[in-house]
Amino acid sequence: MSATFVTTAVGQTALQAREDAAIADRIARSAASTAGAQLSTEAFPDWLEERRRAHRFRVDRIPFDALEGWSFEEGTGNLVHRSGRFFSVEGLHVTHEGGAFPQWHQPIIKQPEIGILGILVKEFDGVLHFLMQAKMEPGNRNLLQLSPTVQATRSNYTKVHEGADVKYIEYFVRPGKGRVLADVLQSEHGSWFLHKSNRNMIVEAVGDVPLHDDFCWLTLGQIGELLHRDNVVNMDSRTVLACAPFPDAATGALHSDTELLSWITAERSRHDVSTRRVPLDGLPGWQRSEDAIDREDGRYFRVVAVSVQAGSREVSGWTQPLFEPYGLGVAAFLTRWIDGALHVLVHARVEGGFLDTIELGPTVQYTPDNYSHLDGDGRPRYLDEVLAAGPDRIRYEALHSEEGGRFLNAESRYLLVEADEETAPIDPPAGYRWVTPGQLTSLVRHGHYVNVQARTLLACLHATGAGA
Repeated sequence: MSATFVTTAVGQTALQAREDAAIADRIARSAASTAGAQLSTEAFPDWLEERRRAHRFRVDRIPFDALEGWSFEEGTGNLVHRSGRFFSVEGLHVTHEGGAFPQWHQPIIKQPEIGILGILVKEFDGVLHFLMQAKMEPGNRNLLQLSPTVQATRSNYTKVHEGADVKYIEYFVRPGKGRVLADVLQSEHGSWFLHKSNRNMIVEAVGDVPLHDDFCWLTLGQIGELLHRDNVVNMDSRTVLACAPFPDAATGALHSDTELLSWITAERSRHDVSTRRVPLDGLPGWQRSEDAIDREDGRYFRVVAVSVQAGSREVSGWTQPLFEPYGLGVAAFLTRWIDGALHVLVHARVEGGFLDTIELGPTVQYTPDNYSHLDGDGRPRYLDEVLAAGPDRIRYEALHSEEGGRFLNAESRYLLVEADEETAPIDPPAGYRWVTPGQLTSLVRHGHYVNVQARTLLACLHATGAGA
């Protein structure tokens, strides 16, 4: 519908279309283009290695008493920073009535401030290119990975650390510097963060954009190619890319959008989950040594400390705590074509750190080593089906690092696995639902519906060309 004009008491006001359909077409055109105007995909590994050689990176494990500016708070034992900013490590008690685990205690990261994960885009030769950064994070495999244009906490970009300015931050905090294509608050890992949100943004630049060292312009198609490589595109990039307004070619779905939203509401209503912050000291089932806080049974994860040197960061050296998981994670969507439309099987997951009880996660999101002692009905649903999938059923597979700024060597095997009626029936068990990629893309436009692992898989699905 074209815009119309109405006359009001204060003058003339222009109405505009509620959505710009051309944006989705431009996103699709960029996703289909693998020929970058600035840097070819073939030349990218050499560019990344050049950026690696240009800076000094080093991460060393240290005991807790070697942390600078961090200490265990008197009375609670919580691990806090002297500035009162950045984040703290506290204890959490979770009860889930009727759940597989009715209650548990764990350390949790409390980081109340909202950061910005933003990608700047600009047209070159009629194709949208995305400004990506070679950024070091202390917990990343290979340390240096492809991050968004801006990846900064509020403490970072307000310079609590008294470091250098965050490059390109003005495009995301100053009105008029760009046109917003996507802007939504999204959760982070609900198992390790308490009520953590980041602002995921895609902004089209107005005017010329200077190109700084460690940054490069890539099409969405080129980034899609890089998503097929292990530990190249970092988690923050993946979650922002999932928020891109991709077009939806499917004309229907197994469940209408209204039915899907009703199911999500019902899932949130039926789970009785309670969380309570408790002191880190004396956390039941956990023990603290001079260099780690871990579970007495040696499963799930531990809290450690590191010293970091990074020549390309706003601050060149610092120390901090990190969460380190035990074992390689697995995150997978089972997929089926239903009446010609691709569907993925989502799971309404309960995680202690979520703001709203459940978010839609992958079909499988587990670290298999944590369940190796279980068999039969005690095994997580669908995990063994995914682990047993042969190459003929795997449509996508890559290793990706999780949030490298807070997690050490947290790595997951991401998969898209074809299923059939025998392994994953059309009428799934309670807590699961078949949805189309288009429905997920629609939900991602709103915060706290789709968790970070499912958003990664949505970005990977678009990278295969099957999500549009």
